[in-house]
Amino acid sequence: MKRDERSIRVLLIEDNPGDALLVEEYLEEYILRPDLKHVERFQKAKPLITDGNENYDIILLDLTLPDISKEQLIENIKHLAVEYPVVILTGYSDLEFAVKSLSMGVSDYLVKDTISSLVLYKSVLYSIERHRFIRSLRESEKRYMDLFQLSPAPMWVYDPETNAILDVNEAAINHYGYSKEEFLGMTQSALCVKDSNEDAAEKIEALGSASDRTIQSHRKKNGTIINVEIINNYIYFKACKRVIVLATDVTEKLAHLEAIELQNKQLREIAWMQSHVVRAPVSRLMGIIDLMKTGELDMAEKEQMLDFIFSSAEELDEIIRDISAKSEEAFSDLNKEK
Repeated sequence: MKRDERSIRVLLIEDNPGDALLVEEYLEEYILRPDLKHVERFQKAKPLITDGNENYDIILLDLTLPDISKEQLIENIKHLAVEYPVVILTGYSDLEFAVKSLSMGVSDYLVKDTISSLVLYKSVLYSIERHRFIRSLRESEKRYMDLFQLSPAPMWVYDPETNAILDVNEAAINHYGYSKEEFLGMTQSALCVKDSNEDAAEKIEALGSASDRTIQSHRKKNGTIINVEIINNYIYFKACKRVIVLATDVTEKLAHLEAIELQNKQLREIAWMQSHVVRAPVSRLMGIIDLMKTGELDMAEKEQMLDFIFSSAEELDEIIRDISAKSEEAFSDLNKEK
């Protein structure tokens, strides 16, 4: 049988030398190089556990030790199990207490009279991997909390089934004006202003947003209505599938885009006037001038032509004034937004 070649560091806290020897033999049967440290008393184990230079993969702990009561041991296990996987070694008389210790964070318990080398090996491996997984989850949750709370953008987590808000970061509290308690008493939909998102598709297109984003109108605590770009993603929050929301206030951005669109519309009107409306009186003027160049007109006809020229000049002057007024209005609206 090929033994496990990994170096596994084990701290065994066991006051019975016979049981300690048996554990060592069992480990050596399946592990090529078990690094076993054995102590008989819990007080001797404490400095080894708290010493930063000692890094054990697992602790095997006898539930009945002469220097500590079961109740005190359980209290200590709470702290031990945070840093290390702990496997309880117990007798039949301690079985009920051993089962209870699972709620304290213990990875597993083994009844001494039923332990075999394979059972011990499997328990050690399972406990180590389970502890690594739990620690990874804790670290992942801590990273989530750091990113969540330190984010400059408003964020919150809600239950997709009930819409109830479950958590909210400081940025959302500061931006919306609601306290954390008020947020946690609200639903996701309670933030939205009804019948205000009919043009959401146009707003998303104007912003160049992806299809998984939406624009919603939200009401702050002071009554102010804001346009918010919402990005939703699923996460596991407290072991359940939830939705995390990233909200970006785009009120000013949309207002600026609307002002630019209005200006573009006005500029298009100006361009049309220049290319169509101005051309009519100019064409008339050019025709009259060509007619007068022939010199075949009598005085009455020349007088009439001069009246036509004056009328066309007045029309052209009015059109130019209208163009100037529209140009000033367009640039004035844009400057107001700036």
